[in-house]
Amino acid sequence: MLAAAENLLRLGPGRVLRCAPGAPRTAARRWLAPLRSQGSPRFSSGGTPSGSGPQGPGKVHRVPAEHKPSQFDKKILLWTGRFKAVEDIPPRIPPEMIDAARNKARVKACYIMIGLTIIACFAVIASAKRAVERHESLTSWNLAKKAKWREEAALAAQSKAK
Repeated sequence: MLAAAENLLRLGPGRVLRCAPGAPRTAARRWLAPLRSQGSPRFSSGGTPSGSGPQGPGKVHRVPAEHKPSQFDKKILLWTGRFKAVEDIPPRIPPEMIDAARNKARVKACYIMIGLTIIACFAVIASAKRAVERHESLTSWNLAKKAKWREEAALAAQSKAK
């Protein structure tokens, strides 16, 4: 995890500590020891915390299943076909599995919305054809509505004059 080069001390990916030129690297490591022990615990392949010494770059182990799925996540996992029943879903699953299931559900939802949009378009076309057969149009509706408003305004003016 710690690799020293010249006056730079690499702490990990993207983290570098600059030491004073000519300063011993062991002093910087002594300064970093308390910070490293406060971080997240390292887990060995046995699943027990191991705080003994720095580990090599390829030696960092992760717990393979670290995400506890919510009820919504469980529904997504069932809907996308990852599991057959709610009882089959383990208490902890990898985050990559949740991400893949969410992406698949997102694509399914988009396909459903596309289908519903196409169905709605055909429904509007059919209703417009029926309206044409009845000789209805937006223009005739608008003219009838304005005539009704004028008539109501004339009645209101007449009743006000009395």
